[in-house]
Amino acid sequence: MSAPGYRRHVGLFSATMLIAGSMIGSGVFIVAADMVRTGHTGGFLLAAWGLTAILTLFAALSYGELAGMFPQAGGQYTYLRETYGPVAGFLYGWTFFVVIECGTIAAVAVGFGKYLGSFFPAITDTAWIGPHLDVPLMRVTQAISVGPYHLGLTPSRLSGIAVVLFLSAVNLYGVKLGARIQNLFTVAKIGGLAALILLGLLLKPSVAPVQTPFLPLDGSPALPFLTALLVVQTGSMFSADAWNSVTFIAGEVKEPQRTIPYSLLIGTTTVCGLYFLANAVYLKVLGPTGIANAPQDRVGSLALQVLLGSGGGLIMAGSILVSMFGCLNGLVLSGARVYQRMAEDGLFYPSAAKLNTHGVPAFGLWIQAFWTCLLTLTGTYGQLLDFVMLPTILFYILTVGGVFLLRWRRPELDRPVRVWGYPVVPALYLLGATAIVGALFIYRPSYSWPGLLLVALGGPVYLAVKPRVKA
Repeated sequence: MSAPGYRRHVGLFSATMLIAGSMIGSGVFIVAADMVRTGHTGGFLLAAWGLTAILTLFAALSYGELAGMFPQAGGQYTYLRETYGPVAGFLYGWTFFVVIECGTIAAVAVGFGKYLGSFFPAITDTAWIGPHLDVPLMRVTQAISVGPYHLGLTPSRLSGIAVVLFLSAVNLYGVKLGARIQNLFTVAKIGGLAALILLGLLLKPSVAPVQTPFLPLDGSPALPFLTALLVVQTGSMFSADAWNSVTFIAGEVKEPQRTIPYSLLIGTTTVCGLYFLANAVYLKVLGPTGIANAPQDRVGSLALQVLLGSGGGLIMAGSILVSMFGCLNGLVLSGARVYQRMAEDGLFYPSAAKLNTHGVPAFGLWIQAFWTCLLTLTGTYGQLLDFVMLPTILFYILTVGGVFLLRWRRPELDRPVRVWGYPVVPALYLLGATAIVGALFIYRPSYSWPGLLLVALGGPVYLAVKPRVKA
């Protein structure tokens, strides 16, 4: 059972807004450029987003059954621990804290600072505050390299740190306040993304899009269609990630056995649908070549600038700021609940198990904020996110596989919601996600092997804390 003190204030609307708000950050406005450079055509771009939508929905449906069986705080950590034991749960929690959650918060926070510079030029990532250190590119093997890193504090990173600390402090006062902030900003960001889609469908671009396929400037051969489709999922799936955030706060959700599965279905379907339409608009307004050559990969800003003129870029920058702020709040709010559940099981700092007078894991919020702020100073957050996409998908595979294992091992468990289309839906997710993992190992070794190393580093840490593990 979860620690006493959690208060069930989150209903279906707020749960859905947490999912949508955590999913929609800045990725949908950026990653299309690299996806087109890999696949070269507009049809490929839409097919890639379609695959992301299907896999995300299938995973969410599978998680719905698990959420109904285990309606406690901790979400995916709890599912893995109940299915495979404390080692698997700890390795997930370790990776979640070290990179998945804190690294994502750091990346979005610094991105927030960079976009804030569109309105305040003094907020830049090129001016240093105090000392800094440049670490050159280091090649580990022929296929794997790390760096370069630029360590230190800049105005944009300082802005990101300020936002993280502010939202961590706000969420100390209870999930109800955090949920209200999330609802407000999620409604605003969904409205902004919908407005971009409507403008793109209704307005005629000032410059006709270039319809010829994009060809790599270096003349490198294109990957086979299916292989490229799997490889680019690191971008689109990252943009659609964090849909499982609502499972982390299950202890604060009203009627979690049903609310969480329904919110997973509604939230993921809504966001993936908006993502697909947004990319269709990018193609209509810019064409494949325009997307591939967008300055600094800011496809969304370029599309709105083409539609509305020079002011469109600033409008989009403001919309992305709102989007990232809401995304940060959702991530900050949900992540600390995982550390609280881990601490209950003896797998995290004991202080993290306690809730404050508002029913919030305050220690978890602050240690999450502390590590996140350190990651923003290292300048490695972007590369860490690249590294962690493979283990993130691996943990999704293990979790969805748990649906099959638990039906076999523990058929007596109450299942208020069962996976629609079982066993086909979870099996298709496992097939698709496994294919992505295989493609990354073969074609993106610089992303895959370091990610596995980060997970493996959790092994010695688990052995160190094992004497405190609760059965």
